[in-house]
Amino acid sequence: MSEYIVSARKYRPQTFDTVVGQEHITTTLKNAIRNQHLAHAFLFCGPRGVGKTTCARILAKTINCEHPTEDMEACGVCDICTSFKNNTSFNVFELDAASNNSVDDIRELTNQVRFAPQHGRYKVYIIDEVHMLSASAFNAFLKMLEEPPPYAIFILATTEKHKILPTILSRCQIFEFKRITNNDIVAHLASIASKEGMVAQEAALHIIAQKSEGCMRDALSMLDRIASFTNGMLTYNGTMEHLNLLDANFYFSLTDHLLAQDVAGTLLMLDKAIEKGFEGDVVINGLAEHLRNLLLCKDSRMVKLLDVPNDHKPIYYEKANQCPPSFILTSLNVLNQCELEYKNTNNKRLHIEMCLIRLCFVLQAVDGKKAGEISMDADSEKKNYSPVAAPLKAGLPAPPEMTPAPVQTYVPAPLPESNFLSESIVEVTKPIASQPVAQKDVVTIALPARAAAGGGATKKLSRSLLDDLDSEVEIVQAVAQKELMPSDVYAVFEDFKRNLLTESKASIHAQLSIMKVEVMLPDEIRIISPSELTDTYARDQRSVMLDFFREKLGVMVRITTEIQIDESTAENQTEKILSKSEMYEAMARKNPLLSKLREGLAMQIEL
Repeated sequence: MSEYIVSARKYRPQTFDTVVGQEHITTTLKNAIRNQHLAHAFLFCGPRGVGKTTCARILAKTINCEHPTEDMEACGVCDICTSFKNNTSFNVFELDAASNNSVDDIRELTNQVRFAPQHGRYKVYIIDEVHMLSASAFNAFLKMLEEPPPYAIFILATTEKHKILPTILSRCQIFEFKRITNNDIVAHLASIASKEGMVAQEAALHIIAQKSEGCMRDALSMLDRIASFTNGMLTYNGTMEHLNLLDANFYFSLTDHLLAQDVAGTLLMLDKAIEKGFEGDVVINGLAEHLRNLLLCKDSRMVKLLDVPNDHKPIYYEKANQCPPSFILTSLNVLNQCELEYKNTNNKRLHIEMCLIRLCFVLQAVDGKKAGEISMDADSEKKNYSPVAAPLKAGLPAPPEMTPAPVQTYVPAPLPESNFLSESIVEVTKPIASQPVAQKDVVTIALPARAAAGGGATKKLSRSLLDDLDSEVEIVQAVAQKELMPSDVYAVFEDFKRNLLTESKASIHAQLSIMKVEVMLPDEIRIISPSELTDTYARDQRSVMLDFFREKLGVMVRITTEIQIDESTAENQTEKILSKSEMYEAMARKNPLLSKLREGLAMQIEL
């Protein structure tokens, strides 16, 4: 029985080409070796588990290799490479600054530097966690680091660059290591799983990569642990169970309860998670991440930021269309506030429950606010609109007649609303400029009862100003007398939807495409939506549509919204929910090449 070696050690890179996710570092080091431009001191800094110490060891072996390759990689067969592999090389010294951080340790290191290597070109000193050195040890290290012998090379590695003295940083060539991307980790784990004879789903490897947070060593440790737990069969469900994580299905169901304003179902979902041992803040953070993913699906330009398994992306796209952006943004704000207050609350479960209850009514609160805004705008438009001689729809009552008020004389003041000028009785005599206005220069205007009710004050207007107002009255009357034709309204609505496509608003265009438009009153256009969610999109676009219709039709119109739910359509939509196997069969009938692809890759449909 051979000795078991963990994957982090067994598959540790031995050449620059096998280092994962740090091409900007390895390429620079190979070019420096090729051109003989090696610095005397290097500083490798970055997060844990990204390859700092590994690159330091590969660099130490390569610069001493007797027969390097054309690509500046160590040959692996010469005496120096063999001794390095067996940890018997006298040219490489590793010092752990976490446990050897005193001045005496640095003095001992200084004494060793004075002796030239007996075999090979360089003596390499690798000091790991160099930020742990004491201040006095740093000061003792300064002179040697600034002017070392030509055969001595120092490689310092640290995870906390900001703790190193600036005088040390100025003497080193600094290399910043980055976190390894999830795609690189998944590819590396897949290759190791195939070498070890494991069967691993891509979704399971993606979860491991996400949990490792860019650290390859952590990812390999989790891979070994989960492989032992599942006997080499890494599935998505098994990985989620072993890592004690809430899967995406939990958050999809929780979001459905929130959108349905189902308080009982939401609290039961929370109780189910708590029974499994999850803390409330884990649920809140996971829900915030889930809503963030749904928000990214709203715009095709942000899809690259969606860090989920490929199998889950179609579900995210589908669910994103059911969540209005206003709901997502408001919910994220509520979740963020809940997370900030979570540590300071005594009854943490009640705090989480109150947060989820608020989320249940977010959609209602947002809709209620928008409904208030729409009704307010409609009322203001009614005040500013003059229904003069406009034809009425059959069956609707005629508006009440406006009773003229008694004639009153007004002194100069702001002009009355032009909508009422059509009912005015005007007598004009020309005033003399820069002279007191005589009684004969006064213009008398009879205003409607609404204007006269404002008080007994009077206004006097000059003839030149009234000439302009007369022309405005004619324009208002002409606009008001123009009749809305349904065919014109339909054409303008189609133009508005086409403009959305040119502005890269495909999601809004898709929602408006399932709506209908009708002419209800001489000045009212009604947008009819099949559901509450689609009605939200209509309300969001109402102000834009209002300007567009007024510009295209040349009349003052009002736009209102209405929800007409088709019960037969709702039942058909419920009956169309398919299982995964049924979805595959439907897709295969539409595209026969899909079956050939599945057979060629030996893929199985998960039930």
